Amino acid sequence: MRKNRSTIESLNNLQIWSPAAGGMIPLRQVVSDFKTTFEDEIIMRRNRKPTIIVFADPITGTASKLFARVRLQIEAIELPAGYELEWGGEYEDSGNAQAGLAASIPMFVLVMILVTVMLFNSLRQPLIIWLVVPLALIGVTVGLLATGQPFGFMLLLGFLSLMGMLIKNAIVLIDEINLQSEEGKDLISAILDSGVSRLRPVAMAALTTALGMIPLIFDAFFVAMAITIIAGLMFATVLTMVVVPVLYATFYRTEST
Repeated sequence: MRKNRSTIESLNNLQIWSPAAGGMIPLRQVVSDFKTTFEDEIIMRRNRKPTIIVFADPITGTASKLFARVRLQIEAIELPAGYELEWGGEYEDSGNAQAGLAASIPMFVLVMILVTVMLFNSLRQPLIIWLVVPLALIGVTVGLLATGQPFGFMLLLGFLSLMGMLIKNAIVLIDEINLQSEEGKDLISAILDSGVSRLRPVAMAALTTALGMIPLIFDAFFVAMAITIIAGLMFATVLTMVVVPVLYATFYRTEST
């Protein structure tokens, strides 16, 4: 309070030039009073609304883990009328990226389906291939739960890469079945022999891919993608060598008899 009075007194005694008097006069002779008011120096707006932005960076670990730990506690805070809470930062960027990617995924999946249909000139064999892809989610889920990784944008990218690898493995196996069937073998023998002959190439391809992703496990940014590819590929490779022959025998049961 004393400091405020001292400041006002100093302003009153401030000398200014007066053209009428032809000399310096105190400021109090031309100003009746001073009033001190406080206001925000910087007003930040978001979507044309006054906004208070709170920044929080984790000391250890990733931002997604910190967000998962504090989200429920912060959202439980009761806000006065007219106030609202929005999450930004990595959460917002990840959501925008996933939304943009989700808009383009159906078109590319459709193109991949058309390619497999034209490759085999059939509908049943591409259906067998694409029925195996969702089964990879079992391995992905187990891997994420075991490592405690959250669902995010990098995981989605990893699953898209995984989907291409699974389709490639299924194509290799089905193509071998078709080749052996064209050589005159009955369907059951062609399926069994193809599974035995393609087991090593498919398993080695999956193993080398998984080993190549191991260094990314120790990177905080790519760990979710690495876990998705490794866990999903290891689990789905076993499913490919089991489910694809079973589906092939089921779909072509009439021809086998």
